Amino acid sequence: MDLQLAGKKALVTGGTRGIGRAVVLSLARAGAQVVTCYRQEGEAVERLTRELKEIGGDHAVVKADVGRREGVEQLLGAVRDRFDSLDVLVNNAGVISHIPFAELPVEEWERVIATNLTGPFMVIGKALPLLRSGSSVINVGSRGAMAGIPLRSHYTASKAGLVGLTRSLCKELGGKGIRFNVVAPGVIDTSEPDELSEEQRAQYNERYLRMMALGRFGRPEEIAGAVLFLASDLSSYVNGETLHVDGGV
Repeated sequence: MDLQLAGKKALVTGGTRGIGRAVVLSLARAGAQVVTCYRQEGEAVERLTRELKEIGGDHAVVKADVGRREGVEQLLGAVRDRFDSLDVLVNNAGVISHIPFAELPVEEWERVIATNLTGPFMVIGKALPLLRSGSSVINVGSRGAMAGIPLRSHYTASKAGLVGLTRSLCKELGGKGIRFNVVAPGVIDTSEPDELSEEQRAQYNERYLRMMALGRFGRPEEIAGAVLFLASDLSSYVNGETLHVDGGV
């Protein structure tokens, strides 16, 4: 089935690793022109840049921290330099930490909220003049926003806020033909093979695999598939929804 994304102009925040990387590459392979961003230089940035060149097309990988106002300004400036409109906006950039609530510093709460919730607010606001009838905004949330996750109250709150923001914007801006939806991943295996020891991997599997009806973790490409659906006209009447992609938690 043709997603009809050829020539579409897309912005994906946090696109060099994990889910973001899969989304960027999937959009590019579907024919979209993609701008994405990163915070820190490294091999992941270089690898994505190489892969986008191999795919071909007008793509850009920009250094910008969307948790900061100046980073959002820098990113949207790069988008405006390339595109006169945006068809797809994917707010994927996010941070996480694991801290008991009684020990959670205000500074860490503010850091997580700034990137995961205030960041999308700022990006959407600055991108609004580029969005038009038919544009699709997809916010990457979390299954944890509904379930709640111990040691991640700040992260969970930020993702729950993203659902509320999405619902409000779908009603406020739906009349302009702009759609807003959330993709909420479950447990997705985004780690590199050598990031966890065998003991850590066994503990991780024991904790989470028993929750999965499908008996396995998700893959970043499976989240990208949901994003492609919401980016395409196949979902032209889907607005304000949270699509859980969690394997049946």
